[in-house]
Amino acid sequence: MIKNILPKSIFGLRLREARLRVGIPQDKLGVMIGLDEASASARISRYENGVHAPPFELVEQIAIVLKLPASFFYCDDDRLAEIMRIYFLASDEKREHLLNCANDISRITN
Repeated sequence: MIKNILPKSIFGLRLREARLRVGIPQDKLGVMIGLDEASASARISRYENGVHAPPFELVEQIAIVLKLPASFFYCDDDRLAEIMRIYFLASDEKREHLLNCANDISRITN
């Protein structure tokens, strides 16, 4: 059962969202990014709840494991975060198409 506790930081919100999306438990994610097995779950929990913020080097490791750009974790707009996630996972061809679509939209709104 997922707890209905809202993280205190945008980083924590994005981390929890990304971790749950791929179904990795806190302890396993912690170990996968190089944290000590004994404290991995507690440290990830503190990051998700906004009690502590990880150093950027650790954010980069989290991003690699969760297959996301590090910037995703700091994005305060849900729609933009989703676009970032989609873009990061797309092939070069689809990234180019997404960029062209964004440029077309930009020309329409200007």
